[in-house]
Amino acid sequence: MHIVIMGCGRVGSTLAHILEDNGHSVAIIDRDPQAFRRLRAGFRGRRVTGIGFDRDVLEEAGIESASAYVAVSSGDNSNIISARVARETFGVDNVVARIYDPRRAEVYQRLGIPTVATVRWTADQILRRVLPEGAEPLWRDPTGTVTLAEVAYNPAWIGTRTTVLESLAGTRVAFLNRMGETVLPRKDTVLQEGDVLHVIAADNDMDRINKVLAAPPEEETG
Repeated sequence: MHIVIMGCGRVGSTLAHILEDNGHSVAIIDRDPQAFRRLRAGFRGRRVTGIGFDRDVLEEAGIESASAYVAVSSGDNSNIISARVARETFGVDNVVARIYDPRRAEVYQRLGIPTVATVRWTADQILRRVLPEGAEPLWRDPTGTVTLAEVAYNPAWIGTRTTVLESLAGTRVAFLNRMGETVLPRKDTVLQEGDVLHVIAADNDMDRINKVLAAPPEEETG
């Protein structure tokens, strides 16, 4: 895939490196050429100086062959305008815009432009750390019936195989985050200290799952 990113700040440069490491081609746009210093020396993608909603700039970045467009500059208006240009002018279906004002984010979501509300996201991340009890939804399907959530668990679950956890909690482990790495569970995967547990389940079942995992396992988990 070819992905175009507008904004070479900390988020944009990090995304560019991750995407390139995963085998994608990347072009990154910024109006300040000094911003490209955030990119590592071996970055192979295009560096395009200019405004992300300028047609010529977007074309130089390869927007016409892009599978996705990401707007993560420091300005809400610039992010939304450029995302709309990418979608409405160049026909890029997969666009995402970062928005600092969550009230605007809700408006643009209704317009069909997926947004990440930075302030709300940051607040949610902090709350997960200071109030670890319970499940924090990360994603819901459009019908609101299926939820992917980060779930806190009783330390007594450490050492339990994920297959056993799934059986006892009546849920499915989507993945673990272990020391910054994503781990997809296998039959022999064991929950380790420090693992961040993510489950996927029916939304109306999350309260029950939370209660089960908040308590020690009821059976011998060996």
